[in-house]
Amino acid sequence: YYIRGERSPSPLPTDWEDDERMAFLFSAFKENRDVDPTDWDSKINFWTPLIVESCRRRGSVCVRLQDLNDSFRRKGSAPLGLVTVIQSLLRSGKVQKESDFAASVGSGWLSWSVGLLLVRPLKWTLSALLGTGRVPLEESFVVIELVKEKASALLTAYQSSPLVGRSLLSFQEMRSLASHICPDETTLCLALLQLQREKYVTVSLHEEEKLVKFSQAGQGRVSPVTEVDLGIYQLQRSEKLLEERVEALGQEAEKCKEQAKALLQEGKKTQALRCLRGRKHVEKKADRLYAQLETVKGILDRIASSHTDRLVMQAYQAGVAALRISLKGVSAARAENLVDQIQELCDTQDDVNRTLAGGALDSADGESGELEEELKSLLEEGAPDTSLTLPEVPAQPLATKESAVLDDAFFRSLPSVPAAKITDEDLEKELCRLKLWVFSLLLWLCHLLMAYADGLLLTNVLGDELSSTRVFCCAADLLI
Repeated sequence: YYIRGERSPSPLPTDWEDDERMAFLFSAFKENRDVDPTDWDSKINFWTPLIVESCRRRGSVCVRLQDLNDSFRRKGSAPLGLVTVIQSLLRSGKVQKESDFAASVGSGWLSWSVGLLLVRPLKWTLSALLGTGRVPLEESFVVIELVKEKASALLTAYQSSPLVGRSLLSFQEMRSLASHICPDETTLCLALLQLQREKYVTVSLHEEEKLVKFSQAGQGRVSPVTEVDLGIYQLQRSEKLLEERVEALGQEAEKCKEQAKALLQEGKKTQALRCLRGRKHVEKKADRLYAQLETVKGILDRIASSHTDRLVMQAYQAGVAALRISLKGVSAARAENLVDQIQELCDTQDDVNRTLAGGALDSADGESGELEEELKSLLEEGAPDTSLTLPEVPAQPLATKESAVLDDAFFRSLPSVPAAKITDEDLEKELCRLKLWVFSLLLWLCHLLMAYADGLLLTNVLGDELSSTRVFCCAADLLI
């Protein structure tokens, strides 16, 4: 299905082919909603989204009764209740007259440029005074939902464009920026009015030039246009003009060069020289303009740097203020006093802990004696027989040291006295022999002690002696 005036096909409700249903929807409303609320609400709910969607598909944010009658004409008949629908939208705030919409934001070239603040039509004024409730066919109403969508799309387009670094734009630049969003100048102005209402945009008129200022990143709302903004705008405008002029001069110089080549090929040397002189003149002029362009760019760079420096200074000031507030009442003397108090409290806690530990030991002294006695009695009861079988005492007295005589076997085991001079090699061999002899002797003693220890019937009381014997044997093994 197609709605007249729309750019693309519009899907109409399925009821559009139902003659009986559409006859009801095309009929006029009752004089009062209380007569039949169901029928009244049914018509309102049908026409309201259809009107909004029709405007959205046309790319417009405004609606007029005449356009609606033409768009929704069916089989030669126009809906009879659209006036009531518009009045209902007005009461609910979904639409607003253009003049009221502009007046709610403020006056200025933005409103006057599309005639939004002109005197209301006489028919509308008389009907309002007389209370007839009639809506003029040519009266334009702003659909609030749609104008908000356009405003949001326009702001997004600015923030994603190369112009985002410039806060002040001309109205012509705005028209170029919004060419794919707003189909006409009226829609653009209404979208800018919505952004102005939301504090994202402000407008100004400088030397008969319409200017639009956007809020910058980090700003909650746009600031008024200042002399600094106008000065930066003039510099940026001069920069753009100089760039265009330098580019044009470059193209002109290249054109003179090509003409000189063509004339030289034709043999017109004089004219070729004249073209080359013109080229030199154009290049000198371009150089002067390029120097001016560099000066303007340098000034803009300094302004940008000063803006950055100002932001840094503001950050420093905010940091100092925050630090001053956070350190309020804090001093070195107070910190030392707090440290001393903490140390004193720690010492007190240590004293309390030592006192409590000493009291616990004193209370246990009385019981420790009793526990020792009980432990001793338990050891005596469970201890096995500790008697040892000792060897008999010899009947004859032992020989004294002076009367002790070594037997011949011992002497024979000793090495013989060398008769000749002993060499180093002989000493080494004798030393090895002595080491083997000492090793055999110690090994024999260890076996003797082990046999003696294993033959004893030791008790728990003599367990330490057995351990000592085994320790001695281990020590002997290590020594070997």
